[in-house]
Amino acid sequence: MKFAALALALVCAGPAFAQDRIRIGVEGNYPPFSKVAPDGSLSGFDIDIAAAVCARMEAECTLVQQEWDGMIPALSANKFDMIVASMTITDARKEVVDFSDPYYDVPSRFVAATGDFEGYSPEELAGKTIIVLRNSPRAQYLAATYPDSRILAVDREPAVYLELAAGRGDIAFGSSVVSAEAFLNTPQGEGFDQVGETITLTDSVDGGVGIAMRKGDEALRLRVNEALAQIMADGSYATMAEAYFDFDITPPHARN
Repeated sequence: MKFAALALALVCAGPAFAQDRIRIGVEGNYPPFSKVAPDGSLSGFDIDIAAAVCARMEAECTLVQQEWDGMIPALSANKFDMIVASMTITDARKEVVDFSDPYYDVPSRFVAATGDFEGYSPEELAGKTIIVLRNSPRAQYLAATYPDSRILAVDREPAVYLELAAGRGDIAFGSSVVSAEAFLNTPQGEGFDQVGETITLTDSVDGGVGIAMRKGDEALRLRVNEALAQIMADGSYATMAEAYFDFDITPPHARN
């Protein structure tokens, strides 16, 4: 499913409601969750989720593309009404926004040149440069867990692997999905592999990835949760997910 570059109105018949015109902040630089095609159209799992939620809410929705670092400030400034951009639910973020129930949960992993590392303990990575997405829960995890490592933070997750391939870091830390989609399963990823097992950031992640809304917008949060529950119950969610992933990203609370 594709959308216009900066905005698209998804119109569904429904009763009048204060939130029936909803603006959704999306990112566009996080494949396979969101990406921009050469013609300017947006596609990806986040984009499909946004469309499905709007359809279930019978709302008229407009997508607004926004750089990642400005997502929460733009929401607070009323540039849009909610964020569907693979935003991990954390205690720190819950202080400034409200979240829906999680709509997916994906583990993290380290990636490096084949054979460079046997593991990723703090001792093994001491003095090494780890590349990670700036202002992300993974960056916070690295800062807390790897005090003797150098952290190279970049602005987009695909850039994590561009920096790794260019030799500007020793090892990368990111989403198990994005690392495969943007790097390991491409020609540029030849000679690189996952290091050790995947990691679930239980100390810094509270329930996976959710849709963010302004603090106190309880009516919208309840509508979004109801819409998410509907698409998970009727099979729509599984169909969308299977188009992008070969493993289960369903959040724990929604698994049978």
